[in-house]
Amino acid sequence: MVGNNNTVIYIDPALPMRQSLDARAAALMLLFCLALGVQQVAIKAVAQEISPLAQIGVRSAIAALLVVAVARWRHIPLWVPDQFLHGLVLGIGFTLEFGFVALGLNYTYAAHMSVFLYTGPVFAAIGLHLFVAGEQLAPRHWLGIALAFAGMVFALAPSADVSAAVLLGDALGVAAGLAWGSTTIALRTSVLSEAPPLRTVAYQLIVASAVLLPASAYLGDLAAIHMTGLVWASMTFQTLAVSFGVLLLWFWLLRRYLASRLGVFAFLSPIICVVFGVMLMKDPISIRFALGGLAILLGMLLVNSPTHKRGDSG
Repeated sequence: MVGNNNTVIYIDPALPMRQSLDARAAALMLLFCLALGVQQVAIKAVAQEISPLAQIGVRSAIAALLVVAVARWRHIPLWVPDQFLHGLVLGIGFTLEFGFVALGLNYTYAAHMSVFLYTGPVFAAIGLHLFVAGEQLAPRHWLGIALAFAGMVFALAPSADVSAAVLLGDALGVAAGLAWGSTTIALRTSVLSEAPPLRTVAYQLIVASAVLLPASAYLGDLAAIHMTGLVWASMTFQTLAVSFGVLLLWFWLLRRYLASRLGVFAFLSPIICVVFGVMLMKDPISIRFALGGLAILLGMLLVNSPTHKRGDSG
């Protein structure tokens, strides 16, 4: 029981308490953001040789096999009957997220997709604030989210007129962000919140591969694959670093740290995506990026500021 200013809050000691971000979490989130920032460029760079939908379907299938192998090696059961429906919900959310990403990248730029995909942590922070104890945001945290998101949009907004195709891709990016945020909320409010990360990742990858691979085959994308050295490099990175390593890292972090703080830290990924776009795809950079990036960093500082006030006892 914690009391402050005549307010009494009962805390169930059986419920695990998430931490605010520490140095270890910040370093791991930087690695997480780096991998995800490169992901959009890696998908877009080989889209002519292998469609984005086929890329995500293939990498999900291979990563699912790796997860199953590691789970068997560590004697972690993946099939738990009373968790199946929860796992199916997470798998559907994950499939929708990356399905929207794959479709959107056919119309819009990697930087645009990264911007709109990363509305996901905003949706998640709002939902967690409403439904999960310990994830409540103070007014300055809301200001930080607004500032970071506004800075992200300003930094990456096009300066010329946007075509209808690009707008469609951007809308699909927002849909992907909503699916990501909803999946995070579904995870934190289900029995899988405390499940081994390998089990949670397995549900997502198995459902994604079961849906996206047949869809790719039906659309003729699998038959049109043209393997090159760059395709091999991109698919290896996407499979091992993103679908396998980064997903496990994300769920490991979600079990230990406040999801709303982790999510807003992920605003770095779109900036990293732009940097690699400039380096690898020769995309131009503008003053918008510098000013918007500063707003994002200020927003992150606000969101990660301490929540306790002097006199609080819990």
